[in-house]
Amino acid sequence: MFETLTQIGLPLALIFIMTGVGMSLRPQNFHQVATQPKAFFVGAVAQLMLLPLLALGVIAVFQLQGELAVGLFILALCPGGTTSNLYSYLSKADVGLSVSLTALVGFVTPFTLPFLAAWAMQQFLGAESLLQLPLLKTWLTLLVVGVLPVIIGMLVKAKFPHFAERAQPQISRFSVLVLLLLIVSIAYDLGDTLWQYLLLSGPAALALNLLSMALGYGLGRWLLHSEQQARTICLEVGLQNGTLALLITTGILQSSAMSIAPSVYSLLMFGSASVFTWWALKRGPR
Repeated sequence: MFETLTQIGLPLALIFIMTGVGMSLRPQNFHQVATQPKAFFVGAVAQLMLLPLLALGVIAVFQLQGELAVGLFILALCPGGTTSNLYSYLSKADVGLSVSLTALVGFVTPFTLPFLAAWAMQQFLGAESLLQLPLLKTWLTLLVVGVLPVIIGMLVKAKFPHFAERAQPQISRFSVLVLLLLIVSIAYDLGDTLWQYLLLSGPAALALNLLSMALGYGLGRWLLHSEQQARTICLEVGLQNGTLALLITTGILQSSAMSIAPSVYSLLMFGSASVFTWWALKRGPR
C-alpha cells in the first residue's frame, strides 16, 4: 500500500492540489506583480534564497546528519502551497500576493530544486551513497505535477469561474487529508525507528518553522512597511508545500527516513500558522 500511495496516489494528489492553485489565480495577480514588484521580489528572495540558507544554519546548529538533513533541506527548497493561501485569507493578509508567490515561485522551483537537492545529498550523504537523485526525472516530475497543473487550473478558472470558486475550498481540505495520510503511512513504514528519528529531527523542524515565519514577517515589516504583506510573506516563507517534499523523498528517492523532517514540519506548521492567525486577528490591521 505504501508503494502504491507514493508512486501513484501522491503524484495524482499533487496534480490536483496544484490545479487548485491555478484556479485561484486571477489576471490582477500578475498585474499586481508588475505594478508592485517590490513585495513580490522580497517574498521570492526570502523563499528561494534566504530560506535554504536558514535551513543550512538550522541543520548545522542541531547537528542533523544524513537523510534527516537532506529531508529538511529539500523541504526548504519547496514553494508554498494551498495551505499558505488559505491561512493568508484567514489572517486577513494580502491573498493576491500569496497566490502570486505560490504560483510564480512554483514555476521557478523545477529549475532550482533538483540541482540544490543533489548538492545536499552529496554534502550530507557523501558521493559514495547509494541514494542518488535523478536530475532529469526530478525536473520532468516537477514540471508535470507542479507547473502544468497550475496552467490547467488557470484555464479552468477562465472558462468555468463559478466551478473554480466552488472547488477551491474542497481542494484545500483534500490537500490536508492527503498529507495526513502520507505521514501516517511513513510512520508505519518506519516502525520502531520512528521515535528515534522524531527526537533527532523534531526540534530542528520546529526551529526552522518558527524562524522562517519570523524572518518573513520581519522582512515584510522592515522593507515593505505593510502589515498585510508582512503577514503574507511570513506565511509563504513559513508554510512549505510538504506534499511536494514528500513526493521527492518518498516517490523519487523512496526514503522513509528522509521523509521524517518534512512530515514533522508539515504537522507543526498547522499549529504555528493557527497561532499566528489568532495573533494577527487579535492585533487587527495596522
